[in-house]
Formats: sequence, structure tokens, C-alpha cells
Amino acid sequence: MPRVWINGKLYDKAEARVNVYDHGFLYGDGVFEGLRIYSRKVFKLREHIDRLYDSANHIALQIPLSREEMTQAVLQAVQANSLDNGYIRLVVTRGVGNLGLDPRTCSEPQVIIIVDGISLYPQEMYEKGMEVVTAATIRNHPNALNPRIKSLNYLNNILAKLEAIRAGVPEAIMLNHLGEVAECTADNIFLVKGGVLRTPHRNAGTLEGITRNTVLDLARAAGIPTEECILTRHDVYGADECFLTGTGAEIVPVTRVDARVIGSGRPGPITHQLRERYHALARE
Repeated sequence: MPRVWINGKLYDKAEARVNVYDHGFLYGDGVFEGLRIYSRKVFKLREHIDRLYDSANHIALQIPLSREEMTQAVLQAVQANSLDNGYIRLVVTRGVGNLGLDPRTCSEPQVIIIVDGISLYPQEMYEKGMEVVTAATIRNHPNALNPRIKSLNYLNNILAKLEAIRAGVPEAIMLNHLGEVAECTADNIFLVKGGVLRTPHRNAGTLEGITRNTVLDLARAAGIPTEECILTRHDVYGADECFLTGTGAEIVPVTRVDARVIGSGRPGPITHQLRERYHALARE
């Protein structure tokens, strides 16, 4: 049975509890990170910890652990669960307060580390590619809630995910308020056109994904030209290749968007190359 780390103590999954007055539960007031375990090693741990603290700073949430203490807590939780490969959900909530919005009523922020197995996309999608649609639900306006904050409030993404489910596909592309491609509900998006790897700029309403940045680094090291730029649906429909990236997804090819075939209708050579390089890096 998985063991959950909560504020310095380990609990069996069935005994892990949070207070219903916690503002993370009541209002989605908190931040989180999702991390992968490969061969009992946490992939890109420092980068995830840094992003967690950046998100917390943006919402004025003071995490009660130093970055080094948080790092050690994650490693302790991983060791306690003895998983060779798996997933980590690291959560920091505002803490227990009253039924009002005022965060000053909250107690100490709560730190929760869940270590468990991971459910990936079906293998067939990695081999043949997946189909996605464009969601009508737009990405949060950055002046309302900056999408670069990895907060506990994922309703914006969930609404778009419901559109994907209704369309019978696993993912949906989300556009920003200007009609530009931002990201998908749980993944970043990449296109290949004329040998150039392109992905939406971080200011397009994109979460600056750890896997996204790793793929950009791998592409540059391989001599593949890269661009972080404005992309529209026109760019998606005319792409030679398309793929999604995420901690859970890793790199998954996309071969149909809004019923349009992308490129040859098969995962492309740059997608294959980057998948191989990513797997080698994650499992080294």
C-alpha cells in the first residue's frame, strides 16, 4: 500500500487525511508538482522544486520548508514506497482556515507528498499517434490567473478535458484569448515544420513544462533548430509533425487534429529521435 508523506510523517494511503477546512480543498488555494521516478531516481527534481517555489511565491504562499528540506522530504517519501518506477504528486496547500476567502485565517501551509504508480497513454498511441481536438474553452487570461502558476485550481483545464472526452479523444488543444495555441489540458505541444521544432512561447498562456524545456535542450544538442513563438491553428494543421510533452506523457505523437491528418499521418522522424533521446536521458 502506498505511503503518503504529510508534514513530516508517513501515513498508509487509507489513513492519509486532510482537514476539510483546508483552503486547498475549499478553494484550490495551493500549488503542486508532478514528478517521475525512473529506476528509483527522481527525474529533474531540482527543476520541479524550483518551479514549485516560483508558483508559491506568485500566490504569496510561504512554504514552511527550505528547498533542501523539501528535496529531502521527496526523497524520503520515494524511499518509503520502494517503487522502481512511478509518479510523485507534491502538494502545498494554504492550510486550515475558516469558510471565508481571507488567507490570513489559515494555519501553517500543509505539505503532502504522494508516491504511487502511473497510468500512461496506451502504447498504441506512442506507436501510431493520437488524435486531439481544439477546445472551445480558452486558456485563462494571464491578467486574471497566470497559467504559469501550477496551482491546485485546474478547473480551466478540466473544462477543456471534458470537451476532449465528449469528442472521444484523449486530449484537447487550448487557445489563449487571442486565438493563439497555448497548450493542451495536461501537456505542452510541439510542431515540426521544415525541420524546425516550434512550440508556443511561454507568454502565450503556456505552463513552462519541465519536459518541454528538456525537449528543447535535447533538440538544440542534436542540432535541431528550435523556436518559441506564436502559433495558430493554421500552423498546427500545416505541420509536418506534432507531438505533446508532459511528465506523465513523456513525448507522445499526434497524427490527427480536428479530424485533419497531420503530416504523413504517422509519427515523424524528429518525434522519434527526440523520444529516443528523452528515454535515454530519463533512464540513464
